Amino acid sequence: MSGLYRDEGVVLRTIKLGEADRIVTVFSQGHGKIRAVAKGIRKTTSKFGARLEPATRVALQCYRGRELDVVTQVETVEANRAVREEYALLIHAIPMLEAVDQVAQEREPNPALYRMLTGALRTLADRGSPVVTPAFFWKLLSLEGFHPLLDACARCTDDADTVEIVAFDLDDGGVLCRACARGGGRPITPEGLGLLRLMLGGGLNAALAEPVGPATHEVEQLGIRALEHHVERRLRSTALL
Repeated sequence: MSGLYRDEGVVLRTIKLGEADRIVTVFSQGHGKIRAVAKGIRKTTSKFGARLEPATRVALQCYRGRELDVVTQVETVEANRAVREEYALLIHAIPMLEAVDQVAQEREPNPALYRMLTGALRTLADRGSPVVTPAFFWKLLSLEGFHPLLDACARCTDDADTVEIVAFDLDDGGVLCRACARGGGRPITPEGLGLLRLMLGGGLNAALAEPVGPATHEVEQLGIRALEHHVERRLRSTALL
């Protein structure tokens, strides 16, 4: 049947539809973001069961519909059970799913983003580090073409080694020296700047090994604001972070 297709993807979110169905949003490897109806999934006899839960990586078969596709088969590829069952991990996973939901385009594959999301969920499950989420935010922005300027002032362009960096400006897309920060920007500490440089400069493993502290929270909140600035809307799930 020409309308059938197979793919694998990560469930981003689900919403109730009628008495027994759900609309499932999946970020798939080969078809980009897709929205499909999982019929009867809320019944106790559903053959899909708990397979179509947020953060689960699945192999699925769908039938292409006029507005919404229809899920006809589902198999679990990677359950990410720890992420879904441990609240401390779940509140860090959901914002990543919401961020992908905001930037991914329907029916437009993005293999790099797909690899990054599946890798981030796996790392969160394996290592349990809350640094995974802010690192994902910043790498997502970089992938989207908004790589922040961290080695020089974004306004006067003076090298960061020759001036004191004290702020980050979302409009300028980078750090500001003390003189330029008088015109605005969000404060950033040397520790926060160092952690951000690790995340984006090939030192992700070292960043993940950093103990949770003020710098972690600083980079996380700055990453949230930067991502919201990029997508031009609030990320509701980040309220728990």
